[in-house]
Formats: sequence, C-alpha cells, structure tokens
Amino acid sequence: MLACVLPSPAPVETGPLQWTEVPRPVPGPGEVLLRVLACGVCRTDLHVVEGELPVRKPNVIPGHQIVGVVEARGTGTFEIPLGTRVGVPWLHRTCGVCEFCRSGRENLCDAPQFTGWTVDGGYAEYTVAPEAFVYPLPDAFSDIAAAPLLCAGIIGFRCLRLAELSPGSKLGLYGFGAAAHLAIQVARHQGVEVYASTRGEKHRKLARELGAVWTGEADAAPPALLDAAIMFAPAGELVPPALRALKKGGRLILGGIHMSPIPSFGYELLYQERVMRSVANNTREDGRGFLKVAAEIPVRMEVETFPMREANRALQALKFDGIRGAAVLVTE
Repeated sequence: MLACVLPSPAPVETGPLQWTEVPRPVPGPGEVLLRVLACGVCRTDLHVVEGELPVRKPNVIPGHQIVGVVEARGTGTFEIPLGTRVGVPWLHRTCGVCEFCRSGRENLCDAPQFTGWTVDGGYAEYTVAPEAFVYPLPDAFSDIAAAPLLCAGIIGFRCLRLAELSPGSKLGLYGFGAAAHLAIQVARHQGVEVYASTRGEKHRKLARELGAVWTGEADAAPPALLDAAIMFAPAGELVPPALRALKKGGRLILGGIHMSPIPSFGYELLYQERVMRSVANNTREDGRGFLKVAAEIPVRMEVETFPMREANRALQALKFDGIRGAAVLVTE
C-alpha cells in the first residue's frame, strides 16, 4: 500500500513526509483492518511531524482522524461486521488495568497508545485499529465531514464538559480552528453565549457565522466577563489574558496536547477561585457522547480537501492559518 511516512521530524515547509510503498498492515487479535476513505489533518499531526512531540515510533505514519471501512478482522473480534464504516480517534488503546482505566479515566491511562504517534495512523491507504476503540459513524455525515469529528470534535466536546456550562453561560474561545469550529455549535445548541478571540479576520468571520455574539483579536478582552474559557490555540502567552477575562470562580480549559511556554503572571489572576486545567486525550464515552450530539444538531464543518499524497501541503496550510475550518486528506 501507499502511505505518508515520516523518516525524521522536520519543519513542514521542507516536505518531511514521504509518499511511499509500505507493507499493508495485518490485523492482530482484537483488531480490524480498515481501508481508509479520509483522514482529518490536526494540529497534533503538525506537532508530531515537526518534532514538538518526541519520536515514539520511527518512520511513523501520522493521522488520527480516520474514516474507513472494515475489510478484515483479526481473531477475537465479534462486534463490527465487515463493510461497516467506522472512525478511528487519537486514543488508540489503553491498558485497561491501571488505576485510571479502572476508575473510568482511561484518558489518563499509564500505558496508552496513540494513533499516528506511537502506532501508525491514517495518512495511508490502509490502517489497523482495536475493534473496541473505533466508533461506528452516523449516516448523517459524509466521509469528509466525519473525519474532523474524530479529534477536533471529541476534544472540543470534552473541553465543554469540563467547562461545566449551563444555558445562559458566557464562554470564551481562544483560537478558532477545527475544534472551536465544532465546539461553538454544541455550545450554541446548549444555549451558551460564545465570545471568540482569534487571529485572522476569516476566522472571526466564521465564528460570527456560527453564532458568536462577539469576536476580537487573539488577546482581546471580550466585552463581558466569562463563566469559562477554552483555549484551543497552542499559545501560552494567551493564558494571562484568558484568565483576566474570567468571572470569579471561572474556569479556563486548556484544550491542546502541546503549548508554547506560559509566561509568569500575578496570583490575582487565579485568586477568587478561578480554575485552570488541562485536557488530556479523551475517553470512549466522550467520543460516543459527541457523535450522538453532533448527529442530533447536526453540526456542519467547513472542510478543505487534499489528496492523501499531498499531506505536506495540507500541514503547511494548517501551520500558516491557510485553512478555514478543517483540512481532510482523501484517498484517490
């Protein structure tokens, strides 16, 4: 099969991914083989390709928002029939036995594997995944529309859950890429008022189209104090202005797996029971919950497609804010 392989991390401008022939994977016990139909392009892929996340698997195939069809099954697979369209997320598998897995917090597993980082992902014609960690996809979404839901959507949904919002709450979103693009739709569906701070007028325009009551520059102060804020931008320098925008007791949720250094700030920004917490990965409960809500709304996604072989170009566009919404690679 053909796949995008990363021989060595490097800036995406140098074209580090190589479109090359590699052996087709074989599903092991409990795994399914998928023919890949589409794979979303995520900022975490950019962190893997450029080496901001350390190499965990040499010559890895990135990609963790995979839409594919089950073409074969390993031993011990019982639930998903051949021909079923499924999605593969970032959380590839967990140990199932550590204290976090046993207490329903599998996103914090002590020995997890991650799609497209510690195991091969979906920038390829075929991939394998554990049957227990894939999601049958709602018919409401096309292959291209479903791909961004599998990370951007699920992580955004987890961020919203941790923000503990109720109808009428005021929510700030910092950064307006694919995750915010989907989170705002769920928040508006829940009756939440949304304020978006992001660089680039095209991103602010999209936020307004999706229901934001106010938009401003990335570090701009919204016109009202917020009950909660979610930071999707991997920019640590935005943490102090985001804290400054919160009400007493407000919550700042950091939604990324990687962030630039957070500058020092005065204790008064945290005082009065403001809370700052990170989001780590997702649970399968998050994924099932989001896909159900997404189909009920239904969410819509601005998508730009690229041929799978042009993953370098897609990542370059993502890095330099050239994508309005989400980028998705499609097989030819």
